[in-house]
Amino acid sequence: MAIAKAERLMNLALCLLGTRRPLSKRELRDSIEAYVEAAGPGRGAAGSDDSFNRMFERDKDDLRELGLVIETVENLDGEVGYLARRDSNSLPPITLDAEEAAALGLAAKVWQQARFAGAASGALQKLRAAGLPEDVDPYESHGALEPRIPVHEAAFEPLMLACRDRRPVVFEYRKATAARPEPRHVEPWALECWRGHWYLAGFDRDRGAERVFRLSRITGKVRSRSGAFTAEVPDVVTVRETVASWAGETADRSALIRLRAGAGYPLRAKASAVRELGDGWDELEIPYGHGLDAWLVEFGPDVVVLEPAELRADVVDRLRAVAKG
Repeated sequence: MAIAKAERLMNLALCLLGTRRPLSKRELRDSIEAYVEAAGPGRGAAGSDDSFNRMFERDKDDLRELGLVIETVENLDGEVGYLARRDSNSLPPITLDAEEAAALGLAAKVWQQARFAGAASGALQKLRAAGLPEDVDPYESHGALEPRIPVHEAAFEPLMLACRDRRPVVFEYRKATAARPEPRHVEPWALECWRGHWYLAGFDRDRGAERVFRLSRITGKVRSRSGAFTAEVPDVVTVRETVASWAGETADRSALIRLRAGAGYPLRAKASAVRELGDGWDELEIPYGHGLDAWLVEFGPDVVVLEPAELRADVVDRLRAVAKG
């Protein structure tokens, strides 16, 4: 049924765009096979007229809703006709200067490893055909650095579509301190890349609160669920700020840790001071904020917390929880 209607709408649009004069309902009815079939044999004249009129009015409204400008013209005999002028249904010429074209080229390069790479490339080809400046190559390198957003996680695409369509999802999620993954029922809000990792922000139905999930910890398939969101989607979703606070980026205190030599490069990058201890260990002073204990646990036996005592206790508790499974 959907294919038949789409074909009928396409035929009606082509008729209205291809004519040089307004076409009456009678002419359109005789020109489009679907309308002829709607008034098939065995139906009374009044019944077939009513069926066609209802179908035509719906189709006309659908085309107008899709953006087609359909004019209604009355001739000298009082008969109403319809047409869609090409000049009223064409986009203005695309004009891009060199900087705008360069920005589009860089944007297309961002999604090299994602599903959007083909779509981005195709869009630039269409822009070239529509009048992109001949002296501008959108694929040309415009500097020593080129943007890349790596998308290796299988969960990215289904979650991106779920965010777009506002569809709840279910997936298995393994926390840093858990030995096994647990099911999560989430209303997804937004995806964002931070420090080379993708994160999902959304409403966790099981916990009744906003949560942020790291995609690399999602196991198995992301499954969509029917129904509407139960929580209001905020106007601004601060994924990066939330993750940064968990990682101690907004900390106003410091922690002292021992780190095995040659390990923990992300910790070394954050350290405000590093001192070699010998015997294969270094001492680091790093920012201390909410969630730092969960991050330190990820480095396992390569990290020993020296102070403060509360951070050391939190890390020990998390390690014991992992050991118990």
